[in-house]
Amino acid sequence: MSKSSFAEKVKIPEPILNLCSKNVLVMEYLSGKKLAVSIEEKLAAILGGDISAAIKVLKATQQSLDEESSLFFRVNVIIEESRADNTRYQKGLKAFQLLSMTRDACNKLSLLLDATGHQIFHDGIYNGDCHPGNILVLDDGLLGLIDYGQTRRLSHHDRLALARVVSSLRKRLPDAQEVADAMRKFGFRSRDDNVEIIAKNASLYFNSDIEGKRMGFATPQKYLQYLNSKDPMLHVPDPAVFVARTSFLFRGLGALLQQQIHTSPHWRKHAILAVAKNGKAHQLYNLGLTPISNY
Repeated sequence: MSKSSFAEKVKIPEPILNLCSKNVLVMEYLSGKKLAVSIEEKLAAILGGDISAAIKVLKATQQSLDEESSLFFRVNVIIEESRADNTRYQKGLKAFQLLSMTRDACNKLSLLLDATGHQIFHDGIYNGDCHPGNILVLDDGLLGLIDYGQTRRLSHHDRLALARVVSSLRKRLPDAQEVADAMRKFGFRSRDDNVEIIAKNASLYFNSDIEGKRMGFATPQKYLQYLNSKDPMLHVPDPAVFVARTSFLFRGLGALLQQQIHTSPHWRKHAILAVAKNGKAHQLYNLGLTPISNY
């Protein structure tokens, strides 16, 4: 990624090779704050410096589905209750600050999604553990990605097979048959080979769990259990597991801001470029299969 345009916006620490071994990875120190901490501190400033209230609001927002638990609703309630003497101007200013904070955080998340898509489909090497604690806002304003102890490598075939799946999710209403075909060629296997269920699994793994939420499932795990009750997924290719996990981690970060994240639109352009550059994955890919129970 160092040779891409993302190098001007995202920093990955350099390994200190003379301190590294087969079992130990040592990388340069990046000075900054965790992205989650940065969001907490900005929200606390809006709430008059109350960091505990900010953390409480963000945690409740991340776990909620209803409109009355939204970030804006909860912050507005706190502002109304804590300072009755707030003028209309002060309330408007706080609303603007909240909007600005949310927009900035969403822009950073969008950048991270794009940079990760580049790593997955162009470099074939990415961080499989990109949870909020491993994402920094550096002192110089760049985003820092740390803790590459879970670095994952995708082979040429892995990237093309995955790219075909992500590319097939390009439409608002993707063709279920096309998506299912791409999933099969990647190595996914289900008991009944149900096209619709396989396609829904693809969307859940590599795009969004919005359909599950619309059906009333509080978590992606519960929606996955529902899909497996309809047509159990017997085999999942190993390379797909950590990519799907990465997608879920980004969605969790989006939930912190009450944002419904769709990863495939950010990754699709990188997937299409990978296919265009290397050709389509025609070969049936069926290596390293893992039971869904291990997912």
